[in-house]
Amino acid sequence: MATMSPLRRRMIEDMTIRNLSHSTQQSYIYAVAKFSRHFNCPPDRLGMEDVRAYQLNLIDQKYSWSHINQVACALRFFYGITLGQKEAFERIVAGREPQKLPPVLSPEEIGRFLAAVKGLRNRVALTTAYAAGLRVGEVVRLKISSIDSERMLLHIEGGKGGRDRYAMLSPRLLEILRAYWKRARPSSWLFSGQEPGGHLSRGALQSACRFARQRARIGKRVTAHSLRHSFATHLLESGTDIRIIQVLLGHSHLETTARYAQVATGLIAGTPSPFDQLALEVIPPE
Repeated sequence: MATMSPLRRRMIEDMTIRNLSHSTQQSYIYAVAKFSRHFNCPPDRLGMEDVRAYQLNLIDQKYSWSHINQVACALRFFYGITLGQKEAFERIVAGREPQKLPPVLSPEEIGRFLAAVKGLRNRVALTTAYAAGLRVGEVVRLKISSIDSERMLLHIEGGKGGRDRYAMLSPRLLEILRAYWKRARPSSWLFSGQEPGGHLSRGALQSACRFARQRARIGKRVTAHSLRHSFATHLLESGTDIRIIQVLLGHSHLETTARYAQVATGLIAGTPSPFDQLALEVIPPE
């Protein structure tokens, strides 16, 4: 096993002190290492102009803006915190990411999709993702102890940003989870993985999504996160207050939840226009 460099260890310690999640730490370390390999030079010997050149290279290579901005965050942390170069916070900039509407499945498509998922574990896991509006990382880390049937809640430990929260547990989902437990008998993790004592991986669940989408013949791109988008949109279209949806999704800011109003087409189409109340003849009678 290769020994860890003092510089990498220092960066990991800096991230640990700031309580960055494990996944964020991994993505930051990977981004800085890839930046270093691009120039074949230790990152602490590279400067702001090298960062700028690297960002332009990523744009030329047609990387997504979310990836480019994640690299910017990683390099800003490395230079600004680990190397103590405070100017990095101003000089390493992120791009304005195009606002794309999330893919949303209709209720009929949700039914077809879930029915097409192979394997009891995967089908129940993806059903839970939709029924409770969970992120894929939250689904795979559910434990038996996460189910609070008395209060009808799911306890989500270490969600986005390392925050704990509660998600809804509908009566129908509780019935499904009880039937699943009787059949699968999981010990600790609700959805066990291939490795002994491990939980289901995100990759395995995303792979199950791809196959189910093909089997259900759904033309839209479907990921596990699409189920969360659909959950929020369907709640909004059924008249649920957007502030309640914010809590159910675990969003810190209402602005994040508000984007679902742009894809709630039933709500848009069913809302009367104030124009309809005007006593106005735009086209005079013939």
